[in-house]
Amino acid sequence: MKRFFLFLLITLFSFPAFAQKEDIKTDTFKVEGNCGMCKKRIEDAAYTKGVKRADWNPENHLLVVTYRASKTNLETIQRNIAKVGHDAGDIASDETGYNKLPDCCQYKTNSCNH
Repeated sequence: MKRFFLFLLITLFSFPAFAQKEDIKTDTFKVEGNCGMCKKRIEDAAYTKGVKRADWNPENHLLVVTYRASKTNLETIQRNIAKVGHDAGDIASDETGYNKLPDCCQYKTNSCNH
């Protein structure tokens, strides 16, 4: 009987650990930008509640984001990036956010050498 209760306790307490691992997602999508200043802005915008890691590569314009699906989703992350002026996945940049970008970061018209 003691073994049964011990087994039951171990099973109940280990279940959340397994569920959390399944809750972690990693996605990659294109984000427009030019340089290191864009990289910081994009990654900062991606870090919302539930995001564990965000890494944007200025050479291939891909953002790899790891997040907890129970706390956020890909669309929310992309919308936050679009608000600061960068096209993210299928979501176009917010015009106001884009116009606030430094001149060299306005990727629709310039390329930057930072």
